[in-house]
Amino acid sequence: MLTAEALKGYITSGLQCAHIEVHGDDGQHFEAVVVSSTFEGLRPVQRHQKVYAALGDRMRAEIHALSMKTLTPAEWATQADSLKQSGAQ
Repeated sequence: MLTAEALKGYITSGLQCAHIEVHGDDGQHFEAVVVSSTFEGLRPVQRHQKVYAALGDRMRAEIHALSMKTLTPAEWATQADSLKQSGAQ
């Protein structure tokens, strides 16, 4: 069964990430936050395609569903600052 940690490793082996979080506990459905400078200037669909490319055939064979939030480091910093100001953890 695929784990969130293994999926995180697959993504980071194919894509340089400044930050990554992967959650999922059933081995097929996952949620990920991927922060990478390679997303600069790309539309969301292009960012997702980069993550899919890093996963290769695993996306078809092992992963049933992957929900992603793809951000640049600047977007991630802004989001983190907003969370801190709102008191969210």
